[in-house]
Amino acid sequence: MTGLVTIVGLGPGEPRYLTPAASEALASATDLVGYGPYVDRVPERPGQHRHASDNRVELDRARFALDLAMNGAHVAVVSGGDPGVFAMAAAVFEAVENGDPAWRSLDIHVEPGITAMLAAAARVGAPLGGDFCAMSLSDNLKPWEVVEARLRAALAADFVVALYNPISSARPWQLGAAFKIVAETRGPDTPIILARAVMRPDERIGILPLSQVEAAMADMSTMVIIGASTTKLIERPDGKAPYVYTPRFYGVRP
Repeated sequence: MTGLVTIVGLGPGEPRYLTPAASEALASATDLVGYGPYVDRVPERPGQHRHASDNRVELDRARFALDLAMNGAHVAVVSGGDPGVFAMAAAVFEAVENGDPAWRSLDIHVEPGITAMLAAAARVGAPLGGDFCAMSLSDNLKPWEVVEARLRAALAADFVVALYNPISSARPWQLGAAFKIVAETRGPDTPIILARAVMRPDERIGILPLSQVEAAMADMSTMVIIGASTTKLIERPDGKAPYVYTPRFYGVRP
């Protein structure tokens, strides 16, 4: 008798940002599968089996979860943020497409979560209020030439750009290269949001002009949001951080 697979978004950090549907999926699972730190975020439950693995074995993790389900398990594959945004949902469906044909008979559900760019945007105002796009700066799964071409296209179209996976110890140069590309088309006062560990105890958020931002200010836990030409700052009294928003209209207000 086959089981099922639910790919669960844990949200950005605090349990209160986990959706009720995601909580139900976690509670009903016989097995949890995921990257170790994400599995650790889920409270332990009697009789529930936990299968933690390294961050760079997404396809192996997906295949393992599908095999568990074929043997009757109710599997929750856990991801931070939203599982469909640079996360485990794509890996699971890639495994289904290219793996055991029997996996296609499984019931696979995706429970969405609050992804990092939405959490970061909520902390500062509404920087994603106009047209925007999301990109991963990692070149682990696609060539840097593709990353650069897409970034240039997004900037030329004047999107707000949300950058996932901006920098790591193994990829120390990409964010600096991205900022140089941004400076070719955006003004020095363009707002850059650096939101680290959003909605977690060690949260740190900075709003800086492009001319003052440095790649060293970010790490792998940082979401970087690059303002469009229309993105605005609303200054506030008493040293409070400004609100950041991008109007929904473009050019002159209709």
